[in-house]
Amino acid sequence: MHTENRNSASYADQSKHCNALGEIVMQMADIPFGITDWASIERTEHKGQTGVAYWRTQNFGGIRVRMVEYSQGYLADHWCAKGHIILCLEGELHTELKDGRRFVLKPGMSYQVADNAEPHCSFTASGATLFIVD
Repeated sequence: MHTENRNSASYADQSKHCNALGEIVMQMADIPFGITDWASIERTEHKGQTGVAYWRTQNFGGIRVRMVEYSQGYLADHWCAKGHIILCLEGELHTELKDGRRFVLKPGMSYQVADNAEPHCSFTASGATLFIVD
């Protein structure tokens, strides 16, 4: 069991902005410990230009967390400027940036992009299941 004194000034200072290596870290506040059974979360349907996306969504403070399933042949109907961290769990996701670069995520791969940084549009021929934080 971890026994570090979490009340020490150095821990409190680090947890505000940086980890032990001095790297800036995401701040999450007012989120009690919890477990999410994604299968029990209501699924909502979002049509793409082609195909459909099914979202199971939870909000924790200002953080949206989703389990998303894209059908075969799904093509997003817009260029997205929202920042995300996306982990591919199943299938294959093709993402094109507005500047023409293209990337492929396979299971176990992820990408991250900041809000308003690089507009992107996604497609999957075979379908994909993603875990998304934004």
